[in-house]
Amino acid sequence: MKTLDKIPTGKIERAGQLIKTGFKVGGNYAAYYGEKFVNPSLNKDKLNENNAEDIYDGLKNLKGSALKVAQMLSMDKSIMPQQYVDKFSLSQFSVPPLSAPLVRKTFKKYFGDYPESLFDTFEPNAVNAASIGQVHKATKYGKNLAVKIQYPGVADSISSDLALVKPFAVRMFNIKGKDSDKYFKEVEDKLLEETDYILELKQSLEVSKKCEVIANLRFPTYYPELSSEKILTMEWMEGEHLSEFTSHNKDREKGDKLGQALWDFYMYQMHHLRQVHADPHPGNFLIDKDSNLIAIDFGCIKQVPPEFYVPYFELANPIVIENPKLFNEKLYELEILRKDDSIEEILYFTKLFHDLLSLFTKPFHGDFFDFSDEYFFGQIATMGEEFAKDTQLRKMNGNRGSKHFLYINRTFFGLYNLLHDLKARVDTQTFKQYII
Repeated sequence: MKTLDKIPTGKIERAGQLIKTGFKVGGNYAAYYGEKFVNPSLNKDKLNENNAEDIYDGLKNLKGSALKVAQMLSMDKSIMPQQYVDKFSLSQFSVPPLSAPLVRKTFKKYFGDYPESLFDTFEPNAVNAASIGQVHKATKYGKNLAVKIQYPGVADSISSDLALVKPFAVRMFNIKGKDSDKYFKEVEDKLLEETDYILELKQSLEVSKKCEVIANLRFPTYYPELSSEKILTMEWMEGEHLSEFTSHNKDREKGDKLGQALWDFYMYQMHHLRQVHADPHPGNFLIDKDSNLIAIDFGCIKQVPPEFYVPYFELANPIVIENPKLFNEKLYELEILRKDDSIEEILYFTKLFHDLLSLFTKPFHGDFFDFSDEYFFGQIATMGEEFAKDTQLRKMNGNRGSKHFLYINRTFFGLYNLLHDLKARVDTQTFKQYII
């Protein structure tokens, strides 16, 4: 794979790359409409494929928050066209890595020495590369190690990248109103946290210690003495990425075992630790030869405050969902409804969220749920399509809900998709046995 000797870090340089990508996408649309004029039956598959290719190619050399957005979008399988999901999912663990000289320069800056001096052996070529950092294999203490190195300039470019993306996000998600900045601030804060490897080390040590009681779940050992704010060293874990495993697995019992571990891991965090690993994509989980789940990345941890946690999970209760008075109260507590809403807005958003929550919270309505259920995921996809076509929704203020929804909803959406990929059938209550 081609390596990078330089990453654009200046605001003007990065903006230029995004503008260049925009021109390519515009050209794809012009070509599509030209062909459609001749062939009215032409669908958008080729257009989506070309756009996904050009957007990904434009973002992969920028890395950082621009590429992280692509990674987040790749999780939205029921909303994004499949061509985008397929291409953007590469950002999870397969993008052009930094060249060996740039890696050595990074080590020299943060450790005052080169990697070959710090480790017994160090492979100069990355074994995988994602949006914020890349991983190299090394040895020390008689052990195989994974060394994650952050790309230069990632943290410094987050604010300017989001400023460039903001106009498109405002239009895409119909965000209006004076308080819309709270959502962008939430994203910026979490992305900045992900670039702080000292914080990630602390989170990794804490979460792995607290969650080690969960069956069929493993974590790497971390090495603080070989870590810094931009370099993180941990035990090398043998296994295949979850997406690789699901592409060939035919054993339902293995899928159920892994799915149960994944569900218990997330429910234990959410209901007991009141914080959660908020980046559930396949690149952050490995499957070992004994069909254990390995969690390997704790850069994105979302704290769940009680004022959000309580009404959020009360809305997952069918009794509350079907009680108009209680349901209405929770919508106000979660900032979905507001005191300045018109009668039309109250009626519209109450129905919209009643339909949405009645469907999306089904896994919490009983003691068992089958995540291989195609009908359930088909309903979610259909609802997403209906929202996209809803002209009334576009006219109204789409800026709804607490800022905490951004990462909590992303977490559950990603979790559901991973469980669906595993075709897992899970006991939704077993996590309680781990809570003392």
